[in-house]
Formats: sequence, structure tokens, C-alpha cells
Amino acid sequence: MSSVTRSPVALQVRLRRIEGQVRGISGMVAGDEDCIDILTQVAATTRALQAVALLLLDDHLHQCFEQPGDAASPHVDQVEQASRAIARLVRS
Repeated sequence: MSSVTRSPVALQVRLRRIEGQVRGISGMVAGDEDCIDILTQVAATTRALQAVALLLLDDHLHQCFEQPGDAASPHVDQVEQASRAIARLVRS
């Protein structure tokens, strides 16, 4: 598996926050809270997971197309454009 160029610690922090959100949703269900409130939290958790997925995908694209040791790789602009396009698609 390729390494993550973003801080693995930052991704772990995000994932732990998402874990907390899921535990909170479970508590809301167990506490028989309002369905709309639960669905709001589910939607927020889904968006948080999508954000993590987009970060990982962005890292992967950069690793695939950038030349080692070449910060000015000709593909950098294309990778950035692809990452933004994918993010727009996922968020729409």
C-alpha cells in the first residue's frame, strides 16, 4: 500500500472524530431521538467520510502522476484539476 503524503496523524484525527459521530448517532437511535435530528447527523458523518476519501484520493493521484523529486512535474496542474473535478462531483 502506498504511503499517505498528507499527515497520517491528521487523517487519524479526522477518523476518530467520525468514530465519535457514529457513536453519537448510535446513542441518538438508542435514546429514540427525533428522526430528522438523526438523519442530520448521518448526513454530516457521510460528508466527513467523503472528505477523508477525497484527501486520500488526492494523495493517490499526486503519487501516481508526479515524478519523484520533481515538484514542477508537468502533470501537477492536471492532477489538481482532476482532484477538484472529482471533489465537485462527489459533493454535488
